[in-house]
Amino acid sequence: MSAYFDHNATTPLDPRVLEAMLPFFIERHGNPSSAHGHGRAAREAVEKARRQIAELLSASPEEVMFTSSGTEANNAVIYSVAEACGHSGHIVFAALEHPSIRQAAERVAQGGMELTELDPDARGVVGVESVESALRHDTRLVCLMQANNELGTLQPVAEVASMCRRRGIPVLCDAVQAVGKVRVDVQALGVDYLCLGGHKFHGPPGIAALWVRSGAPMGSLLVGASQERGLRASTENVPAVVGLGEAAELARLELDDRHRRLSALRDRFEGQLKDLPEAVVHCADVERLPHTSHVALLGVSGHQLMLWLDQQGFAVSTGSACHSGKPQPSRTLLRMGVSEPEALASLRISFGLTNSDDEVDRLVEALRRGVVILKDEVSVVS
Repeated sequence: MSAYFDHNATTPLDPRVLEAMLPFFIERHGNPSSAHGHGRAAREAVEKARRQIAELLSASPEEVMFTSSGTEANNAVIYSVAEACGHSGHIVFAALEHPSIRQAAERVAQGGMELTELDPDARGVVGVESVESALRHDTRLVCLMQANNELGTLQPVAEVASMCRRRGIPVLCDAVQAVGKVRVDVQALGVDYLCLGGHKFHGPPGIAALWVRSGAPMGSLLVGASQERGLRASTENVPAVVGLGEAAELARLELDDRHRRLSALRDRFEGQLKDLPEAVVHCADVERLPHTSHVALLGVSGHQLMLWLDQQGFAVSTGSACHSGKPQPSRTLLRMGVSEPEALASLRISFGLTNSDDEVDRLVEALRRGVVILKDEVSVVS
């Protein structure tokens, strides 16, 4: 009997979201730019979804635009800021950031911008003082995610944004992992850009949203038509937009209950690891997402353990990359000071609304067996 524990990678579509989407695949198939009744109905569905997302974020609907992914949204902000300042100046970003931010920053650096990448501390958090010390008179953008996708650690976004606002520096917050698990309020955070992705909180894949504070620099992502106030020319994916709006509405209404349920699953899991001597839970003493547990099983290859668990019917993940058949340690863990052997022994377990207490208990038991089996294999080989 399989059990899925990789909800940070993607979440299953909520049946209620699918139900909201289905009519727009067949009966309600109008183009939102068309003036006839079918088109007007599609336009109203798109604008309803925009309002639902805005309400989840405590934002104004006119500041919400649709994109295909969080990656696209992050890229668009960085490229827009770089273009607005003539590719001169300085960008600060955390080593924790998603590659869509890091690699976009590296690309604009090829055009002349300078970069500062900030390491997290041993707790997996980028300190406010670290950001402050990196700021320059020509800093054009600071990027700090709300929650790290690997460790689950929450970052001091509001404090950093407040500090940057006093200096007139805009802040981009990647909230893809946070939305639907913790409260995300753009007014309380004080940022200038924030993105979310549907498939991370039981919405459809291939759809995301970018919130842009009124007045913040934002150029056109795509040209050729007037959709999304001329910022992203493309016929809207109405079923996906509707699904994203429904997922946002459900997340807003159910957030507290979801938080309690997910926290209980994570705490049950980590509580049972206390008598497993090989287990080290990373970042357990700081505020984290309620559903994310990052653990090292010392003396065992995390990659091999992940593959073994997959054979037993449990889907988990590692932060490691695999090049030419050889796993590489997580860049995030190394940057926060974790040793390479410990990084290579690590797994990310991310719980979801579809998981049960019984599945958690079976996962822990499988981990115990897997550690013993893989250690024995290492002993035989050596």
